[in-house]
Amino acid sequence: MGSVIELLKSHRSIRKFTTQEIAADLFQDLIDAAQAAATSSFLQGSTIIRVKNPETRQQIAALAGNQSYVETAAEFVVFCADLKRAGNYCDEYGKAFEGDYTEHFLIATVDVALMAQNLVIAAESAGLGICYIGGIRNDPAQMVNLLQLPKGVYPVFGLCLGYPDQDPEVKPRLPTSVVVKQEIYNEEGDKAAIAVYDEQVREYYRTRTGGGHGISWSEQVANFLSGKVRPHMKEFLAAQGFKFK
Repeated sequence: MGSVIELLKSHRSIRKFTTQEIAADLFQDLIDAAQAAATSSFLQGSTIIRVKNPETRQQIAALAGNQSYVETAAEFVVFCADLKRAGNYCDEYGKAFEGDYTEHFLIATVDVALMAQNLVIAAESAGLGICYIGGIRNDPAQMVNLLQLPKGVYPVFGLCLGYPDQDPEVKPRLPTSVVVKQEIYNEEGDKAAIAVYDEQVREYYRTRTGGGHGISWSEQVANFLSGKVRPHMKEFLAAQGFKFK
């Protein structure tokens, strides 16, 4: 048990991989572990697209912000929230499809996150490194075309998998007192604790492999939340069949 906890606490994103391939039986084990994740209402609302074609990978790397490791990782998969597969059976059982409710969207998206994290933990336990690629949502319509995703399916994020060719530091997380509250939500002591944490994050960025910008966590998230982030997503999701009733 202790080794599992230490594994989880040692997570890093890997962006440089060796040329070693992942054995077919290991890859299948990772998929099996992913499918063992919890799934709300037994929907199993996730689909994994395994992308091997170098040209497709090159296009995905470009639209994701020129993240070259999409091309160089031993494996690259795209996790999709999928209401189509289960929705197909509404017709078969003579029922009206009502899968465009917001709750259905949330269930499928949460299913994806749980499934992906199961795969990630399994991969890291086998000595592999991973990197989530949210940048595929920079142009989700192009992802739909590249992967031929039907309505009722949308790409949530990509995932690079491979053997690490770097050993980055573990990025510090927020203090437990800020994240875990007792009985009710309160912010007592949070500001002081985050001020200390901000300095830890600045130091992490200043000293990590290759150097960094030295920005604090609070400034980084303020910049993020005050800007327009992928404003096309609402319109895209509606076009893809997610109406949010």
